[in-house]
Amino acid sequence: AATEAAPTTEPAPAAPAAAAVALAITDASGAQLSGDPARGQRIFAQCATCHSLDAGVNRVGPSLHGIIGRTAGQVAGFRYSEANRTSGITWTEQELFTYLENPRARIPGTIMAFVGLRNAQQRADVIAYIKENGGAAQ
Repeated sequence: AATEAAPTTEPAPAAPAAAAVALAITDASGAQLSGDPARGQRIFAQCATCHSLDAGVNRVGPSLHGIIGRTAGQVAGFRYSEANRTSGITWTEQELFTYLENPRARIPGTIMAFVGLRNAQQRADVIAYIKENGGAAQ
């Protein structure tokens, strides 16, 4: 009787790798970053104090719905600082990555109170969460 060969299947990728979202972001060293939306959701909890990902829901900060690809200072019904409104920034993934490190350094005069996220991977994770949950332009 012939013996059956064991199936040769690759092991399933680890959960963090499976959850990674490709991002158009490079860090200071030039490395391409991806983000984990599950980790980003936990980080976004601090953002949710002032921001919503729902369209048209402004809080202390403007709605982040559709932020990726939008020009800064353009959410209807939100009163922006002059600095933000006239910054000329388009919120790409890379621009959000830079801004979230130190908002006041990127847009001097912004009224955003958040001091920033210094950790590059945490910034990538929160951007992945935003991207996967209404933050990408339609």
